[in-house]
Amino acid sequence: MRLAGRIRREGRHWLAEVPMLDALTQGRTRAEAFEMVADLVATMAPVDAFKVEVFPGRGEDFEIGSADAAGLVATMLRRQREKHGLSLSDVARRLGARSKTAYARYEQGRSVPTVGKLFELLAAVAPSQDYVLRSSPLRPRPAT
Repeated sequence: MRLAGRIRREGRHWLAEVPMLDALTQGRTRAEAFEMVADLVATMAPVDAFKVEVFPGRGEDFEIGSADAAGLVATMLRRQREKHGLSLSDVARRLGARSKTAYARYEQGRSVPTVGKLFELLAAVAPSQDYVLRSSPLRPRPAT
């Protein structure tokens, strides 16, 4: 799983943004901005030793990804919930659940939702927004 990002030069710095995570950072060089965005996302994740890879694209486009899909989805759900000023209880109520525990499992990375469930969870967090899935060419993973 990958999330889209944008990078652009502004003055003497490069700004790297991942809108789905409401994340923005900068670096002195393009490469440094990519390192910073990977580090930022890794520190946001609710799991230990979360690894993030950056996949540069053309122009301003790039993607971030992780072999740990649960951790990436968990980070995205939590950031979207926080961006919209909701508590776990608020989201559970919007989902029609009596307990916030089921939703919390997704934010903790203990469960990975199906695509349909992911859209249901995002609709509960941000009902006025639409989310778009797009295909991306499979790129080889960087050598480790």
